[in-house]
Amino acid sequence: MTDLHAPVAPDDWDQHWLDQADVAQRNPAQRYRREIVCKLLRRHGCGSTSGNAAPCILDIGSGQGDLARDLRRTFPGSEIAGLELSSTGIQVASEKVPDARFVRRNLIEPGDPGALTGWAQFAVCAEVLEHLDDPSLFLKNASAYLAPGCVLIVTVPGGPQSEFDRHIGHRQHFTPAKLRALLESSGFEVELATTAGFPFFNLYRLVVISRGKRLISDVQSGSPSLLAAGVMGAFRLLFSLNVLSSPWGWQTVAAARWTGRSL
Repeated sequence: MTDLHAPVAPDDWDQHWLDQADVAQRNPAQRYRREIVCKLLRRHGCGSTSGNAAPCILDIGSGQGDLARDLRRTFPGSEIAGLELSSTGIQVASEKVPDARFVRRNLIEPGDPGALTGWAQFAVCAEVLEHLDDPSLFLKNASAYLAPGCVLIVTVPGGPQSEFDRHIGHRQHFTPAKLRALLESSGFEVELATTAGFPFFNLYRLVVISRGKRLISDVQSGSPSLLAAGVMGAFRLLFSLNVLSSPWGWQTVAAARWTGRSL
């Protein structure tokens, strides 16, 4: 059983991406989340042909660039920028999406957005807030990059934590109500807060939870077994049958608009 009150070690994101970049890229859950983000961006107007200007999309916590790469593929006319703490993540992301702009930025500290002040018309923050001790401060600092009315798509984990979640620095998991409250208290108008992933994402999470600490060793080995690779491949197919919005999913998602004012 995971001790939810045990202290979590400070995150070393350079080492994280050195150790786990390949695993994260193969992870069917990560791919599923990226699909949700792109679908919700399109639903909220990104990529609309009603205007001639290229949409400006900001990836907040861009990691190793897998989401930025999918954003480029899904919205080929867009301008893409990423904010990331890890220099290793920025290096890998820049190789994947060479025409995007990646900036090293620690969003839990004050900083000048420079040319990106009020730049983003659309923004994404995928699987980041659960790693933070103070997600409201993070959102406050990130909001300096957002234009008034900017659509923000957020994904965070819901459901129970696994041993592996704790290992990679999860501080908390979110219900839709908890995520809505965080966004509203940070100056956003929430248009959607729900769960996704029922039933097969939940089943995948149960497999991860049941694996316990052994999953940490599996990942550190660097290469999945044939059985693990087969399981991940099967879930990639099954995830296409998940329900995007349901009361039972263990993936929490939200869409909100930046009001242009901090509360």
